[in-house]
Amino acid sequence: MADKDEQLQLVTFQLGDKLYGINIMDVKEIQRMQETRVIPNAPSFVEGIFKLRSDIIPVINLHRRFHIRKGQISEEDKLLNGIIILDIDGMRLGIIIDRVSRVLTVHGGQVQPPPPIISGIGAEYIVGVVNRDDGYLILLDIRRLFNSRELQQLEAIRG
Repeated sequence: MADKDEQLQLVTFQLGDKLYGINIMDVKEIQRMQETRVIPNAPSFVEGIFKLRSDIIPVINLHRRFHIRKGQISEEDKLLNGIIILDIDGMRLGIIIDRVSRVLTVHGGQVQPPPPIISGIGAEYIVGVVNRDDGYLILLDIRRLFNSRELQQLEAIRG
């Protein structure tokens, strides 16, 4: 969890009907939704791969990973859905989001410990939550989203 005096810069996005945030330092870029190529025998949460410049990027479907429904997206919001390209210890991968929100600065003192279960997502993936007027902002720890075996599988998919 964050030091209470620390300021966190977060990229926030909607997934289902909840708002999530990840550390901006882990985000390389945000891409429009891309057509992906399905990979046989890949883990169920892998949507496929796509080529971004010279990199092969595995694309993760967090809806499947977290067992949540895709959010209802208006025609205007379809322009805001896409793939966030992350860097997890030197490995680039993408996560599908319903809608990118904005970059937000949060003070460490605002971050509360996560409840044991938040709408089906286990606390092992969550750094904390920030109580906001419009509900909770759930802070994800991208390094906990995958165990070492899964990271090896994702690296193998990249070829």
